[in-house]
Amino acid sequence: MQEDFLHYVWQHQYFDKIDLRTTDGQLVTVLKPGYRNADAGPDFLTARLQLDDVEWNGAVEIHLKASDWHRHQHQTDPKYDQVVLHVVLEADQPVQRLDGSIVPALALASRIAPDLLRAYHNLLEEPTSALPCAPQLQMVPEITRTSMVERALLERVELKASVVSDLHQRLTNDWEATAYHTLATAFGFQKNSEPLARLAKALPLAVIRRHRHDLLQLEALVFGQAGFLEEAGASVEDEYTAALRREFNFLRHKYSLHGTALAAHEWNFLRLRPANFPTVRLAQLAAVLHVRPALFDAMLTAADLPTLTKFFQVPTSTYWREHYRPGVAGKVPGFGKSSIHLLITNVVVPLRVAYARHTGQAELVESAVALLSLLPAEHNHITDDYAALGFQHRSSADSQGLLALHRAYCTPRRCLHCAVGSRIMQRNLVTR
Repeated sequence: MQEDFLHYVWQHQYFDKIDLRTTDGQLVTVLKPGYRNADAGPDFLTARLQLDDVEWNGAVEIHLKASDWHRHQHQTDPKYDQVVLHVVLEADQPVQRLDGSIVPALALASRIAPDLLRAYHNLLEEPTSALPCAPQLQMVPEITRTSMVERALLERVELKASVVSDLHQRLTNDWEATAYHTLATAFGFQKNSEPLARLAKALPLAVIRRHRHDLLQLEALVFGQAGFLEEAGASVEDEYTAALRREFNFLRHKYSLHGTALAAHEWNFLRLRPANFPTVRLAQLAAVLHVRPALFDAMLTAADLPTLTKFFQVPTSTYWREHYRPGVAGKVPGFGKSSIHLLITNVVVPLRVAYARHTGQAELVESAVALLSLLPAEHNHITDDYAALGFQHRSSADSQGLLALHRAYCTPRRCLHCAVGSRIMQRNLVTR
């Protein structure tokens, strides 16, 4: 059993309250269970309880065993002096506050309905690969499922926006630099996001701005700092690669870029189709930086989806339409719509939400999230599993919501925090 289960039981008061008493015999009346504390300190704050004839206002701490109080060192933490009731499954020992006073304990092991415990264990022990509650989904109304996916979507968008906000703060509140770093990272498309994020640090926007008008120089900076020009040797040497190397050797001296470049071996090519090679993505990023001088303003103000799509539909240089790596020839397809849709999802929407939060424009949050409903649904084994179980999957908004539900709730078995899991628990509850 996880401690979350006791949190759930206490929050909803799903236990037998007839002749409810502490371990030392005090009669307990719960006037208000308190609210969940997401920060450090006791689990529930501003609770109102009556012990015998005395009313107490304070905090409630939850543990599976009372001895966990000492294991977590709460007896030395003044934040826990406000605890007026210690709710536990098993009261294996008395516990004290910082001043040595005993904290009243309430043991719930014999007061939780067996059907509720059974429903909880069924959720946590279900081996299905999609989601724990799959065998019991038929008892959950569609509106509950839909609203939970929407909630998970908003949480996912907010999480991505908070990453952008943190980046914005680190970049001294420069939105253009924030857009550049966010865009560069997203061009890694998961497999190469980490090295592309480091490349953005190794190649400052100020340097790019000075050379964005010259695509050869811009590509020299991008591929040179990425380490691919050092990789190119005599066996793969061609005229264009040689020109890139000459430009980069001059520019890295000019801007003191020595020691900041990545190495070619830090990029991932394994199990990627050539069209997704990091070298191809770098060429596409360079093309966008060359043609679009104001990244943030354009992504913020684009009025509709076609305008945003056009923003990313920039042709690469002739060389990179015919080469996958320096000196390695091959016909390279153009930037696909699916890739553009991912950039809108992972760059434009989080940027807009972060900016909206920063400036207090709530309406911009709604319009940013609404963009996702205009994009086609993403298809992978996760979203397909949920669609097969009856979840709606019509747009990218649904896809993002399902991915968030899977990663934040189903995989870690956080069923009691999910509206679907909570509804199943309620249906299995035997009122006592």
